Amino acid sequence: MTAHTHESLTLTLNVVSAEAEIYSGKATKISVPAQMGEIGIMPRHTPLLTYLRAGEVRVHTSDGKQVLIYVSGGLLEIQPQIVTILADTATRAASTDKAAADEARRLTEEAMSKLERFGSLDIAHAELMAAIAELSELQRLHKRKTRW
Repeated sequence: MTAHTHESLTLTLNVVSAEAEIYSGKATKISVPAQMGEIGIMPRHTPLLTYLRAGEVRVHTSDGKQVLIYVSGGLLEIQPQIVTILADTATRAASTDKAAADEARRLTEEAMSKLERFGSLDIAHAELMAAIAELSELQRLHKRKTRW
């Protein structure tokens, strides 16, 4: 098997959080908890950008091992040969070590519970949406008045 053929059977996965790079490596298959349901990703997948929900990312490596990464949510970008996960919070554990996997899940859940429910960006977005709604209503009322 040539290096080019082997390369086409894998994809590169990068998982990063605000704290650090969690994982970077080759994979043959990745399962992720997308907002609308679990997605299975293999090499040459259709490009996609979507939100992640809290859950387990399962990485199947080219040497037959499985890596588990627990994420609290974030963004997923899929390109034909590169997958990037920008996680709010993430913790890695080896699937062969149940205690480590349970600890990774616990640490991720703990980090999630400490996140502010509404960050400044969320508040700014809500204020912007309220201002847009108010402006829309004013425009609607103005149009009604000018017709009379």
